[in-house]
Amino acid sequence: MRRALLLVLALGILAGGAVLWITRPARVDPADYAALTGDPERGRAVFDAAGCASCHLPAGTPEGAAAEGGDAPVLAGGQRFASDFGTFVAPNITPDPEAGIGHWSLADLASALTRGTDRAGRHLYPALPYASYVHATPQDIADLYEYLMTLPPDPTPNQPSEVRFPFSIRAGLGVWKMLNLKDSWAVPGDLPPEAARGRYLAEALGHCAECHTPRDALGGLDRDRWLSGVPGPDGRGGVPNITPGALDWSEAEIAEYLSSGFTPDYDSAGGEMAKVVSNFAKLPEADRLAVAAYLKTVPAIE
Repeated sequence: MRRALLLVLALGILAGGAVLWITRPARVDPADYAALTGDPERGRAVFDAAGCASCHLPAGTPEGAAAEGGDAPVLAGGQRFASDFGTFVAPNITPDPEAGIGHWSLADLASALTRGTDRAGRHLYPALPYASYVHATPQDIADLYEYLMTLPPDPTPNQPSEVRFPFSIRAGLGVWKMLNLKDSWAVPGDLPPEAARGRYLAEALGHCAECHTPRDALGGLDRDRWLSGVPGPDGRGGVPNITPGALDWSEAEIAEYLSSGFTPDYDSAGGEMAKVVSNFAKLPEADRLAVAAYLKTVPAIE
């Protein structure tokens, strides 16, 4: 019996070690980014589409607030985001070399955004929506990197997130990534060019599903209920279903909402959606129409 127990224990340790090895933090290949030249002007559009300011501006700072000496945002972080797993705190992503990402390379940023791995080689919590950003193109990431490096540095230190055990064990995030970090589109297939552009903006940069899609017990997006809405925790309100099974707006009406925040019934966007509208209003009209065209291709859920 003792030998059998020792054998089971040894096999368990080997199996656990194998899982940890398979799910260890992964990084991008720097060679895939070495030849890229980023453009900060294009990077500003990527920044707006991805909604970076919405999370990384300090709490209470209007997104249009001017930085000292210019109109560039100061992304010093500090906003707190409560979840079922604990409270996540947005980090400083200014070019400050100590508190921010001033020492990060382009490959470091790409690893964080598409692999969920930081510069130190640690798993990042999926409060950073890398399960969506995994679809971002290397060129867009290169452009974003160049734009971020033009922004004002800020020495505000990062605050640790308050994540409950056992979710505080970062090694377990490798298993989460294995289950949820997918390079396939939620709406697959060859879409017309306009809808394909909208898919890229909605599923990748805009990460619409992160709010509009229900999650499973481990916090992964339920692709069978893609964009079907999430009820409020108190049973009132919530994030709406934006599939064709519930959203009957025309493409022009959807594009107008993403520009002005006004619905066809003259209601207006509020809460976090007001920030999304503020970001998408800065994009070309063609991009807003592309998102509208994509939403019409999403499987309808009543």
